[in-house]
Amino acid sequence: MASVVEYKGLKVGYYCGYCDSEEGKASCGMWAHSMTVQDYQDLIDRGWRRSGKYVYKPVMNQTCCPQYTIRCRPLQFQPSKSHKKVLKKMLKFLAKGEISKGNCEDEPMEPTMPTMEDAVASDFALINKLDIQCDLKTLGDDLKESVKSEEKKKGKSSEREESNELIQSQDMEEKLDSGEPSHSAKVHTAPQPGKGADLSKPPCRKAKEIRKERKRLKLMQQNPGGELEGFQVRCQPPSLFPPKAKSNQPKSLEDLIFESLPESASHKFEVRVVRSSPPSSQFKATFQESYQVYKRYQMVVHKDPPDKPTVSQVRLVPVSFEDPEFKSSFSQSFSLYVKYQMAIHQDPPDECGKTEFTRFLCSSPLEAENPPYGPDCGYGSFHQQYWLDGKIIAVGVIDVLPYCVSSVYLYYDPDYSFLSLGVYSALREIAFTRQLHEKTPQLSYYYMGFYIHSCPKMKYKGQYRPSDLLCPETYVWVPIEQCLPSLENSKYCRFNQDPEAVDGDRSQEPDRLQVFYKKAIMPYGVYKKQQRDPSEEAAVLQYASLVGQTCSERMLLFRN
Repeated sequence: MASVVEYKGLKVGYYCGYCDSEEGKASCGMWAHSMTVQDYQDLIDRGWRRSGKYVYKPVMNQTCCPQYTIRCRPLQFQPSKSHKKVLKKMLKFLAKGEISKGNCEDEPMEPTMPTMEDAVASDFALINKLDIQCDLKTLGDDLKESVKSEEKKKGKSSEREESNELIQSQDMEEKLDSGEPSHSAKVHTAPQPGKGADLSKPPCRKAKEIRKERKRLKLMQQNPGGELEGFQVRCQPPSLFPPKAKSNQPKSLEDLIFESLPESASHKFEVRVVRSSPPSSQFKATFQESYQVYKRYQMVVHKDPPDKPTVSQVRLVPVSFEDPEFKSSFSQSFSLYVKYQMAIHQDPPDECGKTEFTRFLCSSPLEAENPPYGPDCGYGSFHQQYWLDGKIIAVGVIDVLPYCVSSVYLYYDPDYSFLSLGVYSALREIAFTRQLHEKTPQLSYYYMGFYIHSCPKMKYKGQYRPSDLLCPETYVWVPIEQCLPSLENSKYCRFNQDPEAVDGDRSQEPDRLQVFYKKAIMPYGVYKKQQRDPSEEAAVLQYASLVGQTCSERMLLFRN
C-alpha cells in the first residue's frame, strides 16, 4: 500500500516552547493518512519527524531554534560512567528495594508544549541534570581487576583513577571516552639531605608493581600449580588463566541491563513491547493504565490544563479497540500518562484527555509490516511498557523502521523518578536496537529525535556516543564531535564540509511526482494541466523539494 499524505504548507511566526519566543518558530507539515515504514525512514533521513499522524520538518535557516536530527550508533555504543550508575541503581532497587537519595536525573526539563511539533520534541527522555563524568580508559594491564580479593570487591571495584570532574550540560565537547591513562600514585622515599638514595636498600618501586606482586603471590597461594606465565611477559595476557579472569573485560550494555537478580529480589520487573498501531490485544489491555500515567505526567511536569485544546485533538483519528488484550491494557497505560503529565509537566486534569492521549501517542500513520527478513516484532509503531510488580510505571513510544528504532516519546510514573527512567529507557531502547540487529543487520541505528544545541535542556542527547547529526542541506550524517564547534558559533550550520556537495535525492523531475486527485492517481505533469492556480504549483514544488525525488515518486500527494 502506498503512502497517502496531504501537504499543509509552511507555517511561520508561531510560539516556540524551547526559547519562549512568541513568533520565532517556522516549519512545514503534512497530514499522513497512511505511510509505509520505508517512506517514513526516508523522510526522517531528510529531517522530518512525526507527532501522531502529523509529520513536520523545521525550516532550519528560519526557525529560532534549529532542530537537527540525531542518531546514535548502538553497535559501537559503550555506556558512560553515569549510564552504569543508573543501571546499577535499578538493579539495587529491584534486588533489595534500595531507593537512591542522590540527584534525580529525570527532573522536569521540557518546556510546556502548546503545539504538536513541540509535543513530539520531548520524544526522547525528560532529563535535567545528567551526572555525566569523563570515562578514562586505563593503560594498565588486563589483570588488574580479575584477581581482586572478595574484600576489595566490596570496597573499590577498580584500582584505576577516574575523573571526578562533572561535565556541565552546556559543555558538549566532553570526552566520554578520553583514552587518557590513569595516573597511579608513585612511592617516593625522601633521601637525607646531601646523601641521595640509600644504596643499601632496594630501589623504590611503583605502586602498580607492588600491587601486581601482591596479586601474583595471592594467585600462587590459590593456584599451587603456579601457571602464571601471564605475569612474566609484560603487556601479554595470561594464556592459562582461570576462566573467571574474563570478568576483567568491561561489561557490555546487555550485561548491565540483564544481570541476574537473586531469588529473593524485592521487586519483579518486566519490559513488554506491544504494537500500538494497529492496536494489539496487549496494547488494548493496558491502555487505561498507561493513559492515567501519561495524564499525571503532563499535568505535573508540563503543567498542561485539563482541557487544553490542541491541533491533535482536531485532526487525529482515535484507534480501534477491537483487540481485547490491547483494550485491557489501555486503562493502565492511560492512567500512567495522566499521572505523568500532571506531575512532570503540570498539566491540569482536563487537558490530559483520552482523546489527546490516543491521537498523539497511540495513533500512527505507519502501516504494520511483517516481512520474513524483518525483525520478529515486525515494523511499525509500538509501546515499550515497563512493568513493576504487575503495574506499568513507564511507557516508551517507539517506531521500528527498516534501518533504525526511532524514539517518539516517553512518559513515566513520577513516583519512580528516583530510578532515572529517562536514562534507563534510552539505554533499554539502545539494547533493543542491538537485539533487532542480530536478525536484521541493516537495522543498526537508534534515532533520538531532534538535537537542539541552543537549548540546554535538549543537549543531553549528545551524550549518547557515538552519535551523528544530519546535515540540513545535503542530508548526510556527520559525527557530532565535528558539528559542535560550528554550533558554538552559529545556531544554523551546514555540517557537510564539502562546498560542492548537494542533496543527492533533490527533486529534479517534479512532473514524476505522484498525485492522488479525484480518486485517481496521476503524475504531477498530468495534474498541473488541470490546474490554473499559481499557488498550487508553488505548494507542490515546495513539497517535492522537502520530501526528495524518491519519496515524491512513491508517496501519493492528496489534492482536492
